[in-house]
Amino acid sequence: MPIDGTVKRVVLFDIDGTLVNAGPLGAEVFDRAVEAVLGRLPATRIFMSGKTDPLIVREYLHALGLDGALMPGVLARLEREMAAAAFTLPESGRALPGASELLEALADDERLHLSVLTGNIAPNAAVKLGAFGLDKWLDLETGAYGSDNEDRAQLVPVALDRLAALRGIRLAPSQAWVVGDTPRDYEAARAVGAHSVLVATGRFTVTELGQLGADAVLADLTGTDPVVELLTADL
Repeated sequence: MPIDGTVKRVVLFDIDGTLVNAGPLGAEVFDRAVEAVLGRLPATRIFMSGKTDPLIVREYLHALGLDGALMPGVLARLEREMAAAAFTLPESGRALPGASELLEALADDERLHLSVLTGNIAPNAAVKLGAFGLDKWLDLETGAYGSDNEDRAQLVPVALDRLAALRGIRLAPSQAWVVGDTPRDYEAARAVGAHSVLVATGRFTVTELGQLGADAVLADLTGTDPVVELLTADL
């Protein structure tokens, strides 16, 4: 990643539903962590799309009538469970269509800095991206994670602050683009005046996402050149 004044834009990618689909293993790992620490699971699995890991754990705790003080233990166990599942992730899931090709193309543009904005805790984000070979195009040290803040709408400033502190690249929120697959990704961008591109490769359709007001809504990340043009427009 370039670190001089050529960088004009940061592109922050969500992971689950945007770059990868972890398959059933993603939810199973969560269930294992919750059951191991809390001793039981609620009758109904928590809806996870777009939420940060801490928020998901909080909702599990609420559903079971348990205290929020138990959250750190569940998150620590979640990290261990994901690490143990790292080698089976490629069998359970996949990189989503066009993700690898798009990241490779964008990484060649010295005007861009590529990182992540994800609800995953940081260690689990690295495991998921590494399992599908996507981590090599992303500067994970300057990313923003669920482990930074339970509220996804607070995460764009986290990424911008890290980019300035660690790489000497100072950008305004208007120079940040969030790429995600849920309304919460859009809301995280809108909260600070960043741009957003939404893809219908998660649980939400093009029609549902199109009602939000994002800069663009795509069926998926295939067709690399048009997506590159979109993310580099006006540079």
